[in-house]
Amino acid sequence: MRILFATGNQGKLREIRQILSDLDIPVVSMKEAGIMSEAEENGATFEENALIKARHVRDEYIKINGGCPDIVLADDSGLEVDYLGKEPGVHSARYLGADTPHHLKNLSLIERLEGVREEERTARFVCTIAAVFPDGREQCVRETMEGRIAHEEAGKNGFGYDPIFYLPQYGMTSAEISPELKNSISHRGKALTAMKSILLGAIREDPGRLS
Repeated sequence: MRILFATGNQGKLREIRQILSDLDIPVVSMKEAGIMSEAEENGATFEENALIKARHVRDEYIKINGGCPDIVLADDSGLEVDYLGKEPGVHSARYLGADTPHHLKNLSLIERLEGVREEERTARFVCTIAAVFPDGREQCVRETMEGRIAHEEAGKNGFGYDPIFYLPQYGMTSAEISPELKNSISHRGKALTAMKSILLGAIREDPGRLS
């Protein structure tokens, strides 16, 4: 049994493998499993999009292999900026166009908040992880990380919007903190930890049920 994760993002996959490493279950990306087509993320919520992606990977794997004995996980995550009505939200990956470099996306958000007071620059990262089990059961978990939008990019440890997501309690952006600290406090780290508890519970309840 493996975990198929519906992502091609290497930075995200690296974080996922680090956090789930103690499960002793191999984590492979959808492309490593031979699935190249992307799901159409047309859900209105993070939960809907995560389930759309997980179901897509499962269905495509079944088409190719005739069945899917693996656990399929997918996440939908994004940045909500309160001053901007929680934009970009579920459209975070496609903000200003899916192929637009994140540096330009970050600069756009900084410019849109020009002159906005610190207490009004509140934002959060949201992550929902959906699981589709071999027996067809589905489950979702949702976690957040609260912070503010910085006035300039800082840090090289993260990816995406990390360089402009300022964490007041640490005095750094989420691209400046260590990977170990980030995994323990981030929206994705907390969601993966919650999902890991669900997976461990299912395995303890019935080791053969997932295989």
